[in-house]
Amino acid sequence: MRNVLITGASIGIGKGTATAFAALGDHVVLTDILEDEGATVAAELRRAGGSAEFMRLDVTSTADANRVVAAVEAARGPIDVIVANAGIAHKIPLQTMSDELWNHTLNVDLSGMVRVVRAAIDRMKAARRGTIVCISSVVGTAYGWRDHVPYSAAKAGVAGLVKGLAIDLAPFAIRVNGIAPGLIRTAQTLDPVNSVGAAGLEAMTPRIPLGWVGEPRDIADVVVFLASDQARYITGQIITVDGGLLVAL
Repeated sequence: MRNVLITGASIGIGKGTATAFAALGDHVVLTDILEDEGATVAAELRRAGGSAEFMRLDVTSTADANRVVAAVEAARGPIDVIVANAGIAHKIPLQTMSDELWNHTLNVDLSGMVRVVRAAIDRMKAARRGTIVCISSVVGTAYGWRDHVPYSAAKAGVAGLVKGLAIDLAPFAIRVNGIAPGLIRTAQTLDPVNSVGAAGLEAMTPRIPLGWVGEPRDIADVVVFLASDQARYITGQIITVDGGLLVAL
């Protein structure tokens, strides 16, 4: 049974990923600032026969990251899989964007990943095993998004983070990869204020070659693969999962 820690696990891609790992028999530590939702998901996974727990984690806090990782390690040993998924997006024109919003977006979407990995890496190195999967986006890895400069920059940064970590951690048999989702039906995507909203999502569907909008499980299955021994020779890569959207542009 592997120990799997997932950030932003209360909803969307994080929830789908937690469900997928629990179904494999792994112990899943769901973390998020959405406490009620996270606790509910963990309870649902346990009722379904899985091994899961929820721990509150604000990825903008180094103390929080250190506390959660230390608690998991004390109870269960080294973390085997980290899924760095927590993220936010705000729609705002550049000329009205504050330093605070810029800093907060990068603090959650990029620096938050570093905090969790940094807290766990000593025990993972000592065990000489483990995988890390970071959730990026086609926004940033392939193209920009109007009025979303902080998000685009952060998600591009995730791609660089994956490559740097992969090189640093390869000598310890730790693999690091990323996923760049395209249009996925999540609460964030369905937000009509800060994202495309339901109407926008449906309007964009005909541009997807496979003809349908992705679901969280479509990303979760790729996370599970990258964390498995089947992907043992893959590290430092960003896998685009978008139904063919990019190649059709």
